[in-house]
Amino acid sequence: MPDPDPDPKDDPMVAQTRLRRDRRDRWLREGDMSVGRRLAQIGVLGWIFVVPTLAGLFFGRWLDARLGSGIFWSAPLMLLGVCLGGWTAWKWMNAR
Repeated sequence: MPDPDPDPKDDPMVAQTRLRRDRRDRWLREGDMSVGRRLAQIGVLGWIFVVPTLAGLFFGRWLDARLGSGIFWSAPLMLLGVCLGGWTAWKWMNAR
């Protein structure tokens, strides 16, 4: 039997409405971001993605040189870096 008096904190519609209201209030207080700040965020996002990718490639090449294994470690570690960079970028974008 459904609860006749559900808690409004548990309702996803109420949570989304509060989130939208909070974002709108913050926008009214702070206004839009400047072009410079937006460009800086894009630059940071690029570095967040590129650094793990290059680190994985560098470490993979180092392992391949030490072990004499061609590109056996380079490709998987670069892919791991791409995944880590993508996940980090996703978390950074959604944290704001």
